[in-house]
Amino acid sequence: MIACLFSGGKDSTLALHKAAAQGYHAELLITMRPESDSSYMFHKPNIDKTALQAQAMGIRQVFADTKGEKELELADLEKAFVENKVSVLITGAVASNYQRQRIQAICDRLGIKHIAPLWGMEPMDELIELAERYHAIITHVSAEGFDRSYLGARIDAAMIEKLIALNRRYRISLIFEGGEAESFVLDAPLFRKRIEITKSHIEMEGSTGTYVIDEAVLADKNPA
Repeated sequence: MIACLFSGGKDSTLALHKAAAQGYHAELLITMRPESDSSYMFHKPNIDKTALQAQAMGIRQVFADTKGEKELELADLEKAFVENKVSVLITGAVASNYQRQRIQAICDRLGIKHIAPLWGMEPMDELIELAERYHAIITHVSAEGFDRSYLGARIDAAMIEKLIALNRRYRISLIFEGGEAESFVLDAPLFRKRIEITKSHIEMEGSTGTYVIDEAVLADKNPA
């Protein structure tokens, strides 16, 4: 079984596409659903809305619940791999050794081939590709310099310039590898439909905020 560890964010979505270009077409999306807001491994904001992304791509999805506690959540991840008979795993690891090494250890133990097509990718190259070919929005911020204007905003050319400015001033990771922000993809090349948000709200406290997707539907893609 070729599976993708899928959060619905920019990295896992881009990795899924790049793996497909290499001949690894995901047959299953495994989405971890953490109880804790402070999971070291997994994405939480709007995680249930990934079901729309799975539907848009026509790929089967399973959710695996975890308390999201440091290190213990790895056992839940390993259980999900075993239960779903994963033989090849696609992940969106880019530069985080914490995540990559722990996933690789599980894969080595279970004899799973780990595909990380974004590993070592230049941050600007990733952002430019996202801006040109994907519709990804920022759904969570938790670092100095961010404010509510970023929440729900698309990662486009203008946003890239803003992120560069934040990087220069506050040294944030351009692709949020330090957990500074999280994202959600509304449209991508493999999507047969796009996701249209019909109801949302913002929760903000200090420099931490979340763009909550209350309701969303699949809609026809805009003509090229």
